[in-house]
Amino acid sequence: MNVFFECAYRGERHFGLDLPADGEAVRIHPVRPGEDLGASVVAAVAAAGGDGPALRAALAAGRPEMIVPATGLDGLVLRPPLLPASLGDAMVSGFMQTHNVKVDAATQTQPNWFVKGLGEVLKVSGEPLSVPPGAVALCEEAEVVLVYVTDEDGSPRYAGYTFGNDLTDIGRFRRHAGHLSYAKLCDAGVAPWLFLDEPPRSVTGRVTIERDGARVWEGEFATGTKALHFGLEDMMSGLFSHGALLHPGRVHYVYLGADRSSFHGGFAMADRDRVTLDFDSHGISLTNTVSWPGPQATRPVAGRVAG
Repeated sequence: MNVFFECAYRGERHFGLDLPADGEAVRIHPVRPGEDLGASVVAAVAAAGGDGPALRAALAAGRPEMIVPATGLDGLVLRPPLLPASLGDAMVSGFMQTHNVKVDAATQTQPNWFVKGLGEVLKVSGEPLSVPPGAVALCEEAEVVLVYVTDEDGSPRYAGYTFGNDLTDIGRFRRHAGHLSYAKLCDAGVAPWLFLDEPPRSVTGRVTIERDGARVWEGEFATGTKALHFGLEDMMSGLFSHGALLHPGRVHYVYLGADRSSFHGGFAMADRDRVTLDFDSHGISLTNTVSWPGPQATRPVAGRVAG
């Protein structure tokens, strides 16, 4: 498993090539001044041809290694993977109703696509997920996220995948299906770990929602390419056939859709709810607190815990 992550340490950008273990030292390498890190990663992935050790060697070549001791980890801040220095050069988007469990007679021949925003909507664990004040009803969506880097010729190059929470105002969409674009304008949780491999076929995990320190909802999810009703290659080639998306240097974070959520289980999410997505099959956890300003007069009564 080839894993890449980015961080800020002592005011400088660095990256690492391991999935750090809790409470252990972390090995990192500096990002060169002015370097297009996304382009560097894509080039290394292409040159390695699936050879893990060769990939690691290519990325680390000519860069000193720094070991951050466990006692110094408070000074290491994780970042969304390959996020450009200019947040306007990142586009966060996704597909909806892509999973077999959501297919019905009204399913179209290709899934709807939406834009969540630019790079500033991506939030790693510990950061709040903001939603519009007028949101109707929220749901978490545990998803695989594909990351592409657009090269200087305007061609999208696949870099790898990570995991995310496509927080959505599902209430607005349910009231008016034509308002999908508005319903998706919420922040998006994203894991900092970029897997430099092909998209996963199977991903399983669990959602836990806490309110005022108490667990109020829990449920399982399943995703991955084998859960998709649509062919992944067709989805991505169709998306990137539109030249308006392919500005050189742009980094795309594409959310692939989700299984059922707490909303489908009858739960009403509220301001300050703490949502944890455990992607158990891959050892990844993502936790964010919902920030939902007015006009909620009262917080909804806590829902049930689902098995």
